[in-house]
Amino acid sequence: QVQLVESGGGLVQAGGSLRLSCAASERNISRYAMGWFRQAPGKEREFVAAMSWRGGSLNYADSVKGRFTISRDNAKNTVYLQMNSLKPEDTAVYYCAVGQLFGQPSVYSTYYVYWGQGTQVSVSS
Repeated sequence: QVQLVESGGGLVQAGGSLRLSCAASERNISRYAMGWFRQAPGKEREFVAAMSWRGGSLNYADSVKGRFTISRDNAKNTVYLQMNSLKPEDTAVYYCAVGQLFGQPSVYSTYYVYWGQGTQVSVSS
């Protein structure tokens, strides 16, 4: 069982930036694909960004390309989501997730095994 704890969410004005962190209890998180998803009120959970286990392959939703960046610090067992040029439509609860061992950056939530509790991001206009 892998525990994930997200942090870094908050309230920001449109055009601002936030960096989300996801700390994992798994020491070998570098061996797993990692992903970020979000869920806005009244909507289904949607894919945001993902990274392969080696970090060489990245995948982004079209809605965040060029604005969001996923990265990882294996020494800290932590994955990040840098969010720039935020828009009101980015408002949602953001979740990080652990994918498959030696996996690829899938866009499908069913690919991911462990999930964090989520962190709220609110963007005002």
